Amino acid sequence: MPYLELAGFGSAALTRKFDLRYDLISALVERWRPETHTFHLPCGECTVTLEDVALQFGLPIDGDAVTGVSAIDEPAALCYSLLGASPGDAESTFSELKFTWLKANFQHLSDNATEEQLLGFRSSGNVVS
Repeated sequence: MPYLELAGFGSAALTRKFDLRYDLISALVERWRPETHTFHLPCGECTVTLEDVALQFGLPIDGDAVTGVSAIDEPAALCYSLLGASPGDAESTFSELKFTWLKANFQHLSDNATEEQLLGFRSSGNVVS
């Protein structure tokens, strides 16, 4: 609980347990349109937003992302072993990697990349746009 409070999520832990109304859940499922991510109700379309969730649970939606505590002894070495490169001190705190560094280093494959590297690069989602 102290960690949740520190991260600003203490109110979410206090959410009480309630009985589910399966008839209401079924009615909402029938009205859900996955192509538009909305509920189609007699009064119009309804979308659940991040702001709605934040208001219901009292959660903060601005500020830094909440992440776990890292227990990695040498994050630069791990980054190099996974990515083949490691940012300098000005480009990372190793609690985060900057998108500018990722884009500068991983936007394109080298000109002499093999077909196997190209296929692995595309399927792993390494292209940064």
